[in-house]
Amino acid sequence: MPRIGVIVGSTRQGRFADQVMEWLTPFLEQRTDLSFETLDLRDFDLPFFDERATNAHAPTQNAEGRRWQETLAGFDGFIFLVAEYNHAPTAALKNALDYAYPEWQRKPGACVGYGGVGGARAVEGLRTILIELQMAPVRHAVHIAGNDFYAAVTGQQPLGALTYLDASVNALLDDLSWWAHALKAARSAGTPG
Repeated sequence: MPRIGVIVGSTRQGRFADQVMEWLTPFLEQRTDLSFETLDLRDFDLPFFDERATNAHAPTQNAEGRRWQETLAGFDGFIFLVAEYNHAPTAALKNALDYAYPEWQRKPGACVGYGGVGGARAVEGLRTILIELQMAPVRHAVHIAGNDFYAAVTGQQPLGALTYLDASVNALLDDLSWWAHALKAARSAGTPG
């Protein structure tokens, strides 16, 4: 069964990501085709990337960076919880992406975005980064947006009340499952040439 890392992409105090993770967890627990593990960037003390080169070209010197790479290597795909800061993913998430390269390759990535327009700008920016890392971004995403986002942030409405998002979550997980199984089989067969 493919292992999926759910990457909590914000590290700030009072982050909304914790509510998103709590809301998403029951959907993940219902799946019998994938296994999930949370990878909270708070649990990895990654300094700003200051290596000689990506680990595709030179070994990472920072011990925490190597621990992050070793953790990622055991997964077959990822879900990114994507907060939108100034039309982009967080600096913490971008930094974590930069700390690895072979560990991301030929694995699917799915996005759950949140913010004023559902994190759509950050998700689109993230997808271009995932492509450069030779990942396969899945088409379906979840976007927690607008008044619903603000109502949840301020505690006026729980995310569970947004049942119209259920179909998006299930479509994302179906896409992720197909790609995770297909790419895991392909990776096992070896790389061409």
